[in-house]
Amino acid sequence: MKNLERLKVLPNILDSEQLRGITNYAETSNTATQYSTGSSEDPHQWLEDIESDKALDWVKARNQETRNKLKKNAGFLKLRKDLQIISDAKDRFPSIQKIGDYYYNFWVDIDHPRGIWRRTSLSEYRKLKPHWETVFDLDALSQAENTNWVFNGVICCKDDVDRCLIQLSHGSADATDIREFNLKSRSFVKNGFTLSEAREWVSWRNKGSIFVATDFGKGTMTDSGYPRIVKEWKRGTPLSAATTIYEGQQTDLAVGAGICAHGGRRYELVSRQITLYTSEQFVRENGELIKLDVPSHSGVSFFSNQILITTREHWMIGDRTYVAGSLLAIDFNAFKEGDRQFFILFAPGDNSALIGEVATKNTLLVQSLEHGKSKLQEWWLTQGKWFSRDVELPTFGAIFISPIDTDHSDDYFFSFSDFLTPKILMLGHAGADHREKLKSTPNCFDPSPFETTQNFATAKDGTKIPYFMVSRKDLKTDGRNPTLLYGDGGFQVSLTPTYSGSVGKAWLEKGGVYVVANIRGGGEYGSRRRQATLKENRQRAYDDFAAIAEDLFARNITRPRHLGAMGSTNSGLLAWVALTQFPTLFNAVVSQVPLLDMQAYNQLLPGASWMAEYGNSDVPSEWAHTSPFAPYQNVQANVKYPAVLFLTSMLDNRVHLGHARKIVARMLEQGHTNVWYYENIDAGRRGAATNAQRADMGSIIFSFLWNRLNRNND
Repeated sequence: MKNLERLKVLPNILDSEQLRGITNYAETSNTATQYSTGSSEDPHQWLEDIESDKALDWVKARNQETRNKLKKNAGFLKLRKDLQIISDAKDRFPSIQKIGDYYYNFWVDIDHPRGIWRRTSLSEYRKLKPHWETVFDLDALSQAENTNWVFNGVICCKDDVDRCLIQLSHGSADATDIREFNLKSRSFVKNGFTLSEAREWVSWRNKGSIFVATDFGKGTMTDSGYPRIVKEWKRGTPLSAATTIYEGQQTDLAVGAGICAHGGRRYELVSRQITLYTSEQFVRENGELIKLDVPSHSGVSFFSNQILITTREHWMIGDRTYVAGSLLAIDFNAFKEGDRQFFILFAPGDNSALIGEVATKNTLLVQSLEHGKSKLQEWWLTQGKWFSRDVELPTFGAIFISPIDTDHSDDYFFSFSDFLTPKILMLGHAGADHREKLKSTPNCFDPSPFETTQNFATAKDGTKIPYFMVSRKDLKTDGRNPTLLYGDGGFQVSLTPTYSGSVGKAWLEKGGVYVVANIRGGGEYGSRRRQATLKENRQRAYDDFAAIAEDLFARNITRPRHLGAMGSTNSGLLAWVALTQFPTLFNAVVSQVPLLDMQAYNQLLPGASWMAEYGNSDVPSEWAHTSPFAPYQNVQANVKYPAVLFLTSMLDNRVHLGHARKIVARMLEQGHTNVWYYENIDAGRRGAATNAQRADMGSIIFSFLWNRLNRNND
């Protein structure tokens, strides 16, 4: 769930994509080898030069080695075909967004591998086979410009809904190319707002101007590689004439600006993101910035005349303490006058966490998790007082709420799925529990033989660590079940029960067990558990992951010979720490676009933005906490590791390719043989840019895992 309008001010720059006896670390690892970027001590630093001929020759050789191994796998080609059929299925439901009088959808299938942006009416959408009108053809643009464009979304003007800013990227990279588009003429606007490729954020101020934070030239980006300056750019003027609104510091993470409008009120917000978890918030009134008196660890949005504040740490005001993870509300004018008597819309318990809030015309929908399960409350204002009701939900699964038209309607889209239930889209209305079913995705596999259970492992410090397990109802507890363990444990990422046709087809149907770990560091249990793994406490997340593996053994679900770990970016680091610290617990590890060189990470691409999570490796006291789990520094020649598969993407400009390339080179140099590497030459941080690429990458992953973990491997 998006947090009202605030994510439009400064988008979440750290996402993450879910596919998804202990050996003492001291017994399996020696002292970390210290390399640093820019130092001749690192013999593999040349692989950080992404497009050098030498590096690309190395990549092509590793890719070919992986392809050669796959030729020996009889099921690989069939699995790839099955996964692409799932991705290209015509009967999967199209997600929609209301813009003006139409409902828009971006659609990718075998006929449109790059995709088309199209629209229809709600009455037409209700039909089994709606009629769609194509608005923008990305395949045609890619062919005309000989560029592999990826659609990154649109930002439309509320004052003139026919004007939108289309965001494009090369291979789903972070950097975007932005062009103004006219929905009436279905064409790009001549001499409209256009920005060349950069890490940039834009939003409409009104139909005649936009807020823009981009690379304005030397010294205008932060150390993390994000915009340091935000400006107002008026139509018909060059970007060089844009007026500076706010200028952050070089050491900040980023700055941004946007509009939060609700209930006939309009607020111009400017955000200075100092670190990953700290910020300063401003309201712009009559061209002047007013700094909001809120804690640095908090988020801000608005509902009608109310300012909404999300606390990320305890906030003490006089003798009152508002606990971390609360959602507070107060009349904004009273707040500016010094009133701090907040109304508490949500306060977390020991096992609950705030996910976010969205607004319809008259209600605020607040979503939370209780033991990883979704809850939803409706709040509304009547004569300055808040009232609420609990919304009835399915008992188990992940939900997503999206308001249809905040200015005119209390309707909202409600989507639901769990591990065994494909996504269902329903039309809800504030004040009622009844929802109209609009669309559903057909099952990609037969769910009837399977069940989902929630279990709890015990961590080294005694903390109960929950995990979901999907398996056959008649599962044999003989310790021989091929089991895949997925987790994250960072950046407040919440892993909830979510349907994956690929996991069902490629893993569950074959007899595999799928486990999703809710370890500390994630967002499932709120700020307290999230903060429990920051910096010097990072090891807790990895110990939690190992504790779940041990619990699976104790329950005789599986044994190390049949257990695999998987993760991407931060969870790719998690999977790799599982390999280096706990090599006897796993027989296969998949690490996608991983973060691995923990000594140099803060100097590679936007790595400096993650120091609030991992620590600053340039500070000796902080490096002392990070070095024990740093994979590139700790991989050893004399340790027998599980087989490992690295999947990366050449166009990923968030997690530097040097992380994966260098550790593979080092492992091969050390004599390790079960090391697979595949780098997609035509994709960004998502690892794949088309359905065909996604099917290919998925089939590589599951073929590798099944080959290592199946029952016949005893």
